[in-house]
Amino acid sequence: MPTRFENELNVAVASVRAASRVCAAVQADLVDEQTLIKKDRSPVTVADFASQAVVCRMIGDVLPADPIVAEEDARQLREAPDKLRASVVEHVGAQIAGADEDQVLAWIDRGGAEPADGRYWTLDPIDGTKGFVRGEQYAVALALIENGRVLLGVLGCPGLACGQATGVLLSAVRDQGAAAASLSSANDAAQPVRVSDVSDGAAARFCESVESAHSDQSRSVAIAKRLGITGEPVRMDSQAKYAAVARGDATIYMRLPTRADYRECIWDHAAGAIVVEEAGGRVSDIDGKPLDFGRGRRLEDNRGVVATNGLMHDRVIEAIAAAG
Repeated sequence: MPTRFENELNVAVASVRAASRVCAAVQADLVDEQTLIKKDRSPVTVADFASQAVVCRMIGDVLPADPIVAEEDARQLREAPDKLRASVVEHVGAQIAGADEDQVLAWIDRGGAEPADGRYWTLDPIDGTKGFVRGEQYAVALALIENGRVLLGVLGCPGLACGQATGVLLSAVRDQGAAAASLSSANDAAQPVRVSDVSDGAAARFCESVESAHSDQSRSVAIAKRLGITGEPVRMDSQAKYAAVARGDATIYMRLPTRADYRECIWDHAAGAIVVEEAGGRVSDIDGKPLDFGRGRRLEDNRGVVATNGLMHDRVIEAIAAAG
């Protein structure tokens, strides 16, 4: 029997698989010439642009009326050296036969929509670009949002283990649960995933960003102490942290603001948040408020992010408040 959002889920899974193949191919032979530097100094690779092009093209073919709010902007690529643009086109062409430069740039441009009332997709073509460049964790993150609520999310995590293989794809549809499958095999049946049943701080594990600029790590130490957590934090880039909580590999993910005025981007959390929630966990900001994805490109009404297995959520929020 068809399920709600079956068509959307199928194209989302297929596009994230294809984008993940692009990313893996670029990462395998990453060279300096394939990296640009954005104005905020974060690296942008050929894979960012190629991944966005592939997802936008595949979503557009099936759901042409759906806007896409994505991270990258093709203007910078248009001004880049010919060699870099050619590399992007080559990698897109490996997934979409016959793709030319004009088409690839147009597909990237399709991700330039602005959040609005109604329905749209949000995409981070490579979440955790620095992890990607280091050969560590990163994710392709795609989510469907309607009237400020995340309804569907897919995470491709090429660096996470999946049984005896490497690479996992997690997906979730609102009120239908979360599942995981091998990222490399489309024939691998997705299996339900659940958060851990840990309720004791001594047995809990928490994860946070590798980059100290992304989260207040000194404050994390104080919070962990209040919770009775003695183990070292698991540090990884990207929404792979949400995957770790959803699968029960970790109990808590905290992203604590490093500036009072900083607000998170929607594409950095939408897919991961619904995966954790549909796996039985809970996601909020550091004040315990639900994340509001209806305020534009950033979570304007939220401070930071906390994702847990649910059982420990209230205690984590209390510990954050007590830690100041």
